[in-house]
Amino acid sequence: MKCLTTYGARAAAVFASLLVAPAFAHITLQTQQAPVGSYYKAVFRVPHGCAGSPTTSIKVRIPEGVIDVKPQPKPGWTLQIIKGKYARPYMSHGAEATSGVQEVIWTGKLPDEYYDEFVLMSFLTPTLKAGDKLYFPVVQDCEKGVNRWIDTSGSGSEPAPHLKLLPKP
Repeated sequence: MKCLTTYGARAAAVFASLLVAPAFAHITLQTQQAPVGSYYKAVFRVPHGCAGSPTTSIKVRIPEGVIDVKPQPKPGWTLQIIKGKYARPYMSHGAEATSGVQEVIWTGKLPDEYYDEFVLMSFLTPTLKAGDKLYFPVVQDCEKGVNRWIDTSGSGSEPAPHLKLLPKP
């Protein structure tokens, strides 16, 4: 009986690892929770290209309520910042902010056999609700193909990177 129990435990562990393994295939955030009303360093982990094809750009859509966005330049990559109006004004360093970064695009080349990280600093405004998930939709363009990590339903095959919002400290 002990052998069957050990075998069953091992089989369950293998099965559980198979369920977890595909999550690494997605673009994810290194730190997956942060308090509202604080600065947040978003590190987007890119583990692969598109079906073997090298990644040529990473486009990150900045969600409403995230302001003061400053992307980190990457050697060998071109950085583009797209700005626009916010849906509402926010307070930033004692002044009203009505517009800012809405999308960040890194363009370069990342071979499929390597992974890399793309980083930006931001401020999570106190208007965001603790307990919610905050999604950062990402489009990964490749030499051949595209991965759209934009699903915010929580049940799709191409989930958007997200973080859980915690109460303000």
